[in-house]
Amino acid sequence: MKKVLLLVLVILLAGCTVLGNEENSHESIKSKGTIVVGTSADYPPYEFHKVIDGKDTIVGFDIQLAEKIAEDLDVELEVIDMNFDGLLPALKAGKIDFIAAGMNPTEERKESVDFTNIYYDTNQTMLVLSENKDTLTTVESFSGLKVGVQKSTLQETIFDEQFAGAEKVALSKIPNLIMELQSEKIDGIILAEVVAKQYADANPNITLNGLDLGSEGGVAIAIDKGQTELLEAMNSTIDKVIEDGTLDQYILDAMALEKEE
Repeated sequence: MKKVLLLVLVILLAGCTVLGNEENSHESIKSKGTIVVGTSADYPPYEFHKVIDGKDTIVGFDIQLAEKIAEDLDVELEVIDMNFDGLLPALKAGKIDFIAAGMNPTEERKESVDFTNIYYDTNQTMLVLSENKDTLTTVESFSGLKVGVQKSTLQETIFDEQFAGAEKVALSKIPNLIMELQSEKIDGIILAEVVAKQYADANPNITLNGLDLGSEGGVAIAIDKGQTELLEAMNSTIDKVIEDGTLDQYILDAMALEKEE
């Protein structure tokens, strides 16, 4: 009987904890009037830095979506920029309220966080030096060469699964990978196609090699576990901007902004 009572007590306490976390997360955001998004602003057109009216500003369609979520919650948005591989630890530590960073809802990530509905998908490809665009066009052509990826990303997984004959160079920031490619320290970079196009447009000496490495499986917003009410509110916003075409406009705006001098 004591064991049964103890088990019941544990279950009740666990339930109270989940409810408490849910109330604290959503209600605390409402009460403080601010929601904090974590991002890695080196991934145009998702998120990137742009000087606007003389001020360094984080922009992109992920940021516009985050702003819309904040607006629908009737709170202000605070943006924190960090390395991509630091985002999930920051979320679990309570330093940010959600992640909007072109993040894929992988099964491994789902073990520690919850994801919204998928709101965008694109294929994966590679950037190479323009002079190599006709020779480095297959996975096999990179055998014995160096391939760059951003740490803790889908692109790193793609390398591990498909580029057995190549050497991996994993860095935290994409601009650093671009510099490594331009200085011929690496031979290619795996990137989402829409992102690769933005970097190629901005750097005439690099280009896409036309290699199709498959779909990324979509991107979604990540929040900590057990925040059902907040998750439902975010999904409501996401569904709305997809259905009325607002998200498409966010993407077009971000692409145009990235190309502005």
